[in-house]
Amino acid sequence: MNKNDSALFYTCSLIEFIGRKRHQKRSDIINILGESTIDRIYRNADILHCEVIDAVADKYIELLSVPEGDFDNVSQCKYTVPDYWTIGAVYERLIEDVSTDVTAKAIITVYTSWINDAISNYNTDFYYQPRDYIKECYLEGSIL
Repeated sequence: MNKNDSALFYTCSLIEFIGRKRHQKRSDIINILGESTIDRIYRNADILHCEVIDAVADKYIELLSVPEGDFDNVSQCKYTVPDYWTIGAVYERLIEDVSTDVTAKAIITVYTSWINDAISNYNTDFYYQPRDYIKECYLEGSIL
């Protein structure tokens, strides 16, 4: 498995971007995208990253009719909001650390787990904890 998988980093950052833009929980974005679309994004990330991420997000939002939601962890943040690349990196590292092979299923498994709410809470320091700690929390099923 590739550490620092740029395709995975881009895929996770795009998921975060779409979630912020449509005010949806990232787990809901995962469910809307579905396995085949996530796989296509991951496999084509080297091409997609050449476009402005906003345009790529708009393409998928339109293609899949991603609805406007009411989850807005950005405006609820009392502190400096981490950018979508930062959160994409958190997910990338976690998926790399807990998966033997990076697949759309591995991405879905992490994003639809309990840890999604913990990472998306920008009013805590959880998302910028060391990767080993985040991995252990994920494996234990709770914040340690």
